[in-house]
Amino acid sequence: MKLRQSFRLSWRSIRGHRLRSALTTLGVIIGVAAVIAFVALGASLQAGIIGDISPDDQRNLYGWAADPDTEGGPLAGAQFVFTQDDMDDVAELTEVEAAYGYATIDAQSVTYGGETSLQGEGLIAAGPSYIRESSIDEGSQFEMGEREAVINPAAAGQFEENVSVGEDLEIQLATGGTETVTVVGITDASEGLSPFEGFESAPRIYVPTDPFYADQAVGPAAGDGDGDDEATSVRFLAIVVESPTADEDDVDAARAAAIAYLESDEADASEFLGEDLAITLQTSTELLQQLEDILDLLQNFIVGIAAISLVVGSIGIANIMLVSVTERTREIGIMKAVGAQNRDVLGLFLTEAIILGVIGAILGTILGLVAAALGAWYIDLPLVYPLEYVALAIAVGILVGVVSGLYPAWQAAKTDPIDALRYE
Repeated sequence: MKLRQSFRLSWRSIRGHRLRSALTTLGVIIGVAAVIAFVALGASLQAGIIGDISPDDQRNLYGWAADPDTEGGPLAGAQFVFTQDDMDDVAELTEVEAAYGYATIDAQSVTYGGETSLQGEGLIAAGPSYIRESSIDEGSQFEMGEREAVINPAAAGQFEENVSVGEDLEIQLATGGTETVTVVGITDASEGLSPFEGFESAPRIYVPTDPFYADQAVGPAAGDGDGDDEATSVRFLAIVVESPTADEDDVDAARAAAIAYLESDEADASEFLGEDLAITLQTSTELLQQLEDILDLLQNFIVGIAAISLVVGSIGIANIMLVSVTERTREIGIMKAVGAQNRDVLGLFLTEAIILGVIGAILGTILGLVAAALGAWYIDLPLVYPLEYVALAIAVGILVGVVSGLYPAWQAAKTDPIDALRYE
């Protein structure tokens, strides 16, 4: 029997029992759709996270000092060890483009145009290049030593009238003092600029560490405000080291040089280091790798559950094919009586099972892609379709059909034609 004839007869049988065929393929449809939807959403979520890392940020190293055995994300177990002198000396290293401290300053509120809004932890002190030029929509970076600030759109829009470049903000600090800053720039997005902040949207005000952080005298052995002594004693919890380029070799060289200096006796940080504390310098990509690993684990777990539907679907196909063999026993007898070989009968029923599997895979793929698109749109993620999984879905559909149809097809092929013709 030719393949075209097998296909035509199998399709006629499927169309003759449409509801039964539809219910048979439902398990495959659900399984394939669930696998593709969850894999696509997982890939979209990872793309959204990685997409928040700009090319400029890929050359930044984020560092802190903590117990090596401490588990957690950025700054977990971090201690105040870095001084401004450490930053300045690291910045002068040949392998390093820039180095500066990073700190959050506790604030209570921000006032603009007579209107006051709560601020919380959104006041961040860093170096000018922390605000990358590519991320500034209006204005420019602040300058070290000036009472200037760069804000994000969420901070600019939290008042009845949006804050513009050149306007002044009055910041009420948790320590009780008040600072007035001039807005010199507004970023193009409200997401955080580094893993230290997180990437969620929130009002943020960026100011230079000098003078704002030094004025707060945060950290162990805070200075008394007398010139160099203050610069030496005010300690930072975190440091940002910039490599000249995003090239992996340059980033590794900057990392090695910075750690070598900070752990040497020349650095003020060495006073607090030793066996208890170790310096960690990692890029955004490295810091997010742990999150990606968790997402991969969760995705694999969900896909494994979804794969159970494929098993159920294959059992459904096998069951319905056995029923079909029983129903068509007399037809099998007639086929053999007019010269059909065992392989012809085997091919006929196997083709029917494969068609059911392929239909389930195709419909499941379409459903999964649509579900992934709707999910990515709802969560506001960049949509990423893993094309390899689409191809795999079709392959799985064929495999499910083959595996599920083998035994029923074999049962049909070995049917005795005499007994089959007597079957009522």
